[in-house]
Amino acid sequence: MQKSSKIYVAGHRGMVGTALTKRLAADGYTNIITRTHSQLDLTRQADVENFFATEKPEYVFLLAAQQGGIAYNRDFPADALIINSLIELNVIKAAHENAAKRLIFTSSSTVYPEVAPQPMSEDLFLTGALEKSLGGFALAKSLGMRICEYLGKQYGTKFTSIIVPNLYGENDKGTTVLPMLIQKFKNAVATNAETVEVWGTGNARRELLHAADVADAMLFINENFTEPTHINAGYGTDISIRELAELLKKISGFNGEIFFDTTKPEGTMQKLLDSTKLFGLGWRPTQTIEQGIASVYHSYQLKS
Repeated sequence: MQKSSKIYVAGHRGMVGTALTKRLAADGYTNIITRTHSQLDLTRQADVENFFATEKPEYVFLLAAQQGGIAYNRDFPADALIINSLIELNVIKAAHENAAKRLIFTSSSTVYPEVAPQPMSEDLFLTGALEKSLGGFALAKSLGMRICEYLGKQYGTKFTSIIVPNLYGENDKGTTVLPMLIQKFKNAVATNAETVEVWGTGNARRELLHAADVADAMLFINENFTEPTHINAGYGTDISIRELAELLKKISGFNGEIFFDTTKPEGTMQKLLDSTKLFGLGWRPTQTIEQGIASVYHSYQLKS
């Protein structure tokens, strides 16, 4: 990309979108295009087509998504599938039809089978049943990846999908495990609570990657990996929910007890990405788990 290249960040107000637009500006890119949901509803095909026809972005980073944690995906599977599929179809199709040079689509480790060898390499995509509790979201992400791949096969486009693990960072408004735990420990400290409840046994493991590292990986892939396929971008190691809770207890200064509610769901026991391919190209995350989580915890504002 040139510093004056026209760059569209779809989902710029989200956690990763915020990190990416901040990074692009810091790196001297001067032609960054953004739209809020009220300005451009990405589920409306005609509106998206008009936007692309008018703006003609050269580079597209597709981060916009409707997502949540286990409870959201369990209760709203149709929304997770339909809304995300519409966003992906509209943006990717319009980018292709308006000759975008590159598109980077952010996908999720949920596209890999619920039961899979660990760590999970790229060739495991769609080789087994998806996790039931995340099926709608995972199906939509799988669709976006296939569209990018098939456009490359049919038209030679260079639209690449990046598969990421659980994400965290500043401006995290999500309902995944880390922001939920931060909220609980913040509340416990503020109210002098005696216990913090954590869903599940605590034995499930999660790979966590900071949003700033995702932004860095996307820019690296944009320049160094132009295949119309997918590539893993993970942290490289994972952490158990129990270890994560103990780390937050230490960071927060909480003096009570942690209670693991084994009657509550905890999702797949392990989903660790094999990021050998990307690491081999020369990219590595820079935020350590301890430093990153401490920074996010201290920046987190309690929700009312």
